[in-house]
Amino acid sequence: MPTSQPRRKPDAMTAAPQPSPEPQPVVTPLRTAAIFLVLTIDPGGEAAARDLLADVAALQRSVGFRIPDAELACVAAIGSAAWDRLFSGPRPAELHPFRALRGERHHAVATPGDLLFHLRASQMDLCFEFATQVMNRLAGAATVQDEVHGFRYFDERDLLGFVDGTESPGGRAGAAAALVGAEDPDFAGGSYVIVQKYLHNMDAWNALTVEEQERAVGRTKLADIELPDDVKPASSHVALNTITDPDGTERQIVRANMPFGSAGSGEFGTYYIGYAASVSVTERMLENMFIGDPPGTYDRILDFSTAATGTLFFAPSAGFLDDPPGAPDPPGSSGSGASSPSPGSLGIGGLKRSTAQ
Repeated sequence: MPTSQPRRKPDAMTAAPQPSPEPQPVVTPLRTAAIFLVLTIDPGGEAAARDLLADVAALQRSVGFRIPDAELACVAAIGSAAWDRLFSGPRPAELHPFRALRGERHHAVATPGDLLFHLRASQMDLCFEFATQVMNRLAGAATVQDEVHGFRYFDERDLLGFVDGTESPGGRAGAAAALVGAEDPDFAGGSYVIVQKYLHNMDAWNALTVEEQERAVGRTKLADIELPDDVKPASSHVALNTITDPDGTERQIVRANMPFGSAGSGEFGTYYIGYAASVSVTERMLENMFIGDPPGTYDRILDFSTAATGTLFFAPSAGFLDDPPGAPDPPGSSGSGASSPSPGSLGIGGLKRSTAQ
């Protein structure tokens, strides 16, 4: 019989590594319905916004419980101008206002946005109920800047008729592309989010032949096959959105775009949303699209699709939202940065919901 050895107590060198922060549902498959809700926080609305953000996970469970199979998911994100109004302490390393771009012919505009709620489910009623609860909680504290209701269009095509997001990674590859890691440990598990609302000129687009449309996109329309390099124009959407590092590594982001529109008013569009571990990757894609690589070879699709909005947010980890840092000190105060619970809040981490009747 072998002699038993005394157990060693774990020390700093042998202790198990800490688990990674739980992300919000960023890397989630597309559903049949989505709502994109962009808000600005009114002066004095910071406490209501903080309380709501701390309750996002609980609200998702409450609304999603009605139809579990519909798989409701919500990602909440915060803009650069709002971050220091809501939280004390450090900021995400790459969080800054959206950088407008002006190319030779096309312009990527920057528009206001303090909060983003990206809602997904297989039924629109769940998304709508969640958005309604958000607006009830933020009544008098925030202003809607944009609200877009997206829908799945046939086999995940956009209204231009092409499959959208074919190369968007999922699973571990999606997490690697979208989630911050050890490079910014205070915000590991978070993700940088850029949103843009594109409006399509369908009459002009449909006046093109299918072959011309395919050269603009860089893929075949029916089969969704990428065109060969010797056929695919440098100004095609696919060519300009392929980002490769000097060592040959292709950089990716997670896209969750959705079509939207109104047949009666003649509005047709794609709501673009890209999640990235480093916002520089998404920004390089946008620079290629609007400026060109080389300059002048802008994205041909922009001749038919106009960016009407543009905002950058950071979606922190689920744990950050459940137990956020204290609110910043009021201007002119000499406090420590920690805050007392706001009026009507239970003030206990993830249970910071309002008790006001």
